Amino acid sequence: MSYSIPFNKPFIIGKELYYIAQSVLNGQISGDGPYTKLCQQLLENTFAIQRVLLTTSCTSALEMAAILCNIQPGDEVILPSYTFVSTANAFYLRGAKLVFVDIRPDTLNLDENLIEPAITTRTKAIVPVHYAGVGCEMESINSIARKHGLFVIEDAAQGVNAKYKDSFLGTLGNLGTYSFHETKNFICGEGGALVINNKEFIERAEIIREKGTNRSKFFRGQVDKYTWVDMGSSYVPSDILAAFLYGQLENMEKINRQRKFIYKTYYELLLPLAEHGLLRLPVIPEGCDSNYHMFYLLLKDHDTRMSLIEHLKKQGILAVFHYVPLHTSPIGQTMGYSDGMLPVTEYISERLLRLPFYFELQEMDIRTVVSEIFCFFNIEFLTD
Repeated sequence: MSYSIPFNKPFIIGKELYYIAQSVLNGQISGDGPYTKLCQQLLENTFAIQRVLLTTSCTSALEMAAILCNIQPGDEVILPSYTFVSTANAFYLRGAKLVFVDIRPDTLNLDENLIEPAITTRTKAIVPVHYAGVGCEMESINSIARKHGLFVIEDAAQGVNAKYKDSFLGTLGNLGTYSFHETKNFICGEGGALVINNKEFIERAEIIREKGTNRSKFFRGQVDKYTWVDMGSSYVPSDILAAFLYGQLENMEKINRQRKFIYKTYYELLLPLAEHGLLRLPVIPEGCDSNYHMFYLLLKDHDTRMSLIEHLKKQGILAVFHYVPLHTSPIGQTMGYSDGMLPVTEYISERLLRLPFYFELQEMDIRTVVSEIFCFFNIEFLTD
């Protein structure tokens, strides 16, 4: 079914197609070509990162992080259940025990007050997920990690170009991961990046990313031939994807301004419904600079959420729910988890609704969406 206002829509803002053509004309469209290097340098310089490596996805970056932190069978990893499956899979693949911790009811991020009680002698890492481009309480999380000698791996898939206390998300832990999937702020269809904040990880990260070989050293002229030296996989994206991404990254601030406008417009127009107690709007706490990745509503119950989705669909508007909690999934249940164990996560999952949000969303489209939400609640929408 096609929608007059879809949930998401890929976009071109600058020289993406020109750069793709240049990539082909340059004669290298495989990985680690000129545009891959340009993207990495731009991210390193803009976010003050020691090393960035583009990957095929944020999933790939998380898997690399798990290998770099030497996650072994039986090690425990603390993470939220309210996240995409890749956050968990990266560590599940290494044989780790996943310790799901509940989220905060305000930001929907990992509740930092519940982390320390979940730590045991087997705990190896904490994986905060920056939901909706709003930073977790990294000061507290890093303090706990230092106290117990744990790795911190930031899942900043939704947090590219957002900040926590003047530091960019992804740069606050030992390692960070980004996504450039078509639903994210900056896109190339499929893609991601590993953010390396500890120089001791850099050499091995290059090897893991290149199928376990020292191929990167070979291309830099540091060895006369390359060979298999460690575990790894094919985590290097095509330079065609990097070329498209570079056209996006050049325009980060322009994209961010437009997303902020969309977010603020939704917020201001929907505020009367929140004041009537019919829904709850997102929270951005003091000290966090969001990248305005999404706009969501929290409805009073599951039935209201699903009824509103259906109402909007009938009007040609696609709004969607988000994660099914991982601890209630079939795999989560095999780990001993069950309904009722993470009450905030389950409460949020039943009620959250994501509204259409993409770069080319126009103000009149936002007003159409909001008008239909008002209509659903049988309240007149007063336009300016």
